[in-house]
Amino acid sequence: MKDLKVILPVAGSGTRLRPHTFTKPKVLLEVAGKPILGYIMEEIINLPISEAIFIVGHFSDQIESYIKSNFNVKSSFIVQKEQQGLGHAIYLTKDYFKPDDEMLIILGDTIFEVNLNEIIKSRISLVGVKEIENPSRFGVVKLEKEKVTGFVEKPKEFVSNLAIVGIYYIKQPHELLNGLEEIIQKGIQRKGEFQLTDGLQSLVEKGYKIDIFPVKGWFDCGKPETLLTTNQHLLEKYYKELKKEDPLIIPPVFIGEDAVVKRSIIGPHVSVGAFCRIEDSVVKNSILYTKSSVLMSILSDSIIGESAIIKGVFQSLNVGDFSQTIQKHET
Repeated sequence: MKDLKVILPVAGSGTRLRPHTFTKPKVLLEVAGKPILGYIMEEIINLPISEAIFIVGHFSDQIESYIKSNFNVKSSFIVQKEQQGLGHAIYLTKDYFKPDDEMLIILGDTIFEVNLNEIIKSRISLVGVKEIENPSRFGVVKLEKEKVTGFVEKPKEFVSNLAIVGIYYIKQPHELLNGLEEIIQKGIQRKGEFQLTDGLQSLVEKGYKIDIFPVKGWFDCGKPETLLTTNQHLLEKYYKELKKEDPLIIPPVFIGEDAVVKRSIIGPHVSVGAFCRIEDSVVKNSILYTKSSVLMSILSDSIIGESAIIKGVFQSLNVGDFSQTIQKHET
């Protein structure tokens, strides 16, 4: 009997999102009131999967606790002790797959809008792609006469504008894992890492068919500016209408449990975590994490860490958990 197993690589250290990833994994950072990983899991639990396999690294205990506390799904957690690339991360699941199983890989730091139930009905392997202007930062798919002929990781010269967005449905996981094993044994690395695109290339070279599917809604959460852009989109999608009118709250906004807002203008595009305090301030296009305080400030395009205190500030900020930014102004 075929089992569908989902692999979620969530071992990345999230260096571009520091200081927030000094205290928590990137995939548990919140956008529009929910962790990035939560949006992905809500899509996965609607699928007929037999197991979710997490490749973890930094703060693995936080990820395991979050999954077990919030989702009723069989889960396994594999520690990637060294960051040796996505290909290596997928290879670590080799003992979890039987020859007839099927594999769905979803990168844990990307929020997407696609019907996965339709994807897993395919008779051949599929890779999600999106047409972009500058594909050099991504793996890309090569096409010839609408047929997938290969994969290239972060090409220096133009090969294709079809960027791989981080969703892979693999009908032959055993063959993919064997190909990755061969690549690792031979030490074939690109930019110091073992690449999943090389494993996919090996499938094509062995004669296995792989097709592509378009992903229109694709939201990268890897940098502060893209995290804020994703927050904007999700607020527009889920919180455009307020349950009660408040002339000082400009939707879309998310305001968490027991947050206190006094004499302040909030919005648009603001996520306020639980137990936050905002007084005598103006806040727009920002994310405030749990228990943070913003007092007598004007903030825009900012990310404020958990339990941080901001007072008398009139600028964009990106500050971590428990930090204090207090400025005195002469009268």
